[in-house]
Amino acid sequence: MSNAETVTIAPAGTWELDAVHSSVGFEVEYMGGTFKGSFREIVATLVVGDDSVSLEGSAKVASVDVKDENLAGHLQSPDFFDAERYPEIRFTAKDVSLDGEAVKVEGDLTIKGVTEAADVTGTVTSPLTDPYGRERIGLKLDTRVDRTQFGVNWNNPLPSGEQALANDVTVVAELFFVKSA
Repeated sequence: MSNAETVTIAPAGTWELDAVHSSVGFEVEYMGGTFKGSFREIVATLVVGDDSVSLEGSAKVASVDVKDENLAGHLQSPDFFDAERYPEIRFTAKDVSLDGEAVKVEGDLTIKGVTEAADVTGTVTSPLTDPYGRERIGLKLDTRVDRTQFGVNWNNPLPSGEQALANDVTVVAELFFVKSA
C-alpha cells in the first residue's frame, strides 16, 4: 500500500463509509439475461497516511437484497454464500494506486471462507465539502471474479446442456466516504 501516488487519493486521515449513499452489488449472467443483487448492510474504512493507503470493507451475507424473498433465502444457503457459517464477505486492499481519477486496488476478497486475490479498478472523485462542512470523496470500483474459486458452485443445467448461471460475477461498489473529524 505504500506508493508515492497513493497519498493523493484523498487528504490524509480516516474516512468512514456513508452507508446510506453507498452500495455493493453483483451481476451475473443467468439464462440469457443479467441477474443483479446487492447487500443492504456494508461497512468500509479508508485510511490515508503520509505514505500509505488502506481500504477494507465487508458486507453481511444475510443482508443480500434481490427481488424475490425465496431467492434471497437460497442465496444465503450453503448452495451459495452459506450465511450461517460465513456471515460476511470481506475485501482488504494490499496496494492502492492512482493515475489521475483512475484507481487500481490490489487486494484479497474473501467469500465463503475462501480468500483469493482480486484486482479492482475504478475512479475516485476529487474531495469536496458538503453543505454541513464535511469533506467527502466517492469511489466507484468493480472487479470480475470466478464464483467457483470461492466454492459457490450451484448451477442448473438447461435442456441445451448449457448451465443456467455463469461462473463470472462482476462485483460493483459505489462507496462514498466522509472524513472523520
